Amino acid sequence: TKAATLPIFNPALRIIKAALLTALVALVWALSSSYVWANGDQIIGSWVTPDDKAVVEIYQQEDQYFGKFISLKEPNYGADMQVEGLEGQPKVDRKNPDVTQHEQPIVGLVMLHGMAYTVSKQGKQTWQGGTIYDPSNGKSYKCTIKLNADGTLDLRGYIGISLFGRSQTWRPQQG
Repeated sequence: TKAATLPIFNPALRIIKAALLTALVALVWALSSSYVWANGDQIIGSWVTPDDKAVVEIYQQEDQYFGKFISLKEPNYGADMQVEGLEGQPKVDRKNPDVTQHEQPIVGLVMLHGMAYTVSKQGKQTWQGGTIYDPSNGKSYKCTIKLNADGTLDLRGYIGISLFGRSQTWRPQQG
């Protein structure tokens, strides 16, 4: 009878397998990380606010997202501002608590600040950690943004906790 031969243990083979596995894990991690960061850019572009009152351009600076008014449905003050001598003049940030900003035109005003892209364990994509500024009352609010399946954005501005706030849905600007 023949004696059974045992497989020869080769330490070099074990090291090669470990190195290949490590390289594969690193590749998967790198690809998934770049995919996550690329998804954060989905909100970059021009968005129309409710009732078509304004168009906001969302852009990225470093790893944060910002938004500024690029057009208004009614960019100039109407006849109701005649008493104050503003009729026909471009709208400015008159309600800003910083009086040095009262002459800042609304068109070009950065109203969305410091939003950071995050993905939850469940895969929900949100932009949060920043603020949204409302020039109609001069107040800033904490903000979260969610991208909906239909391509619209849900924005929620709030004080303290999200329960006490207001939501808006913005749609992408066409053309």
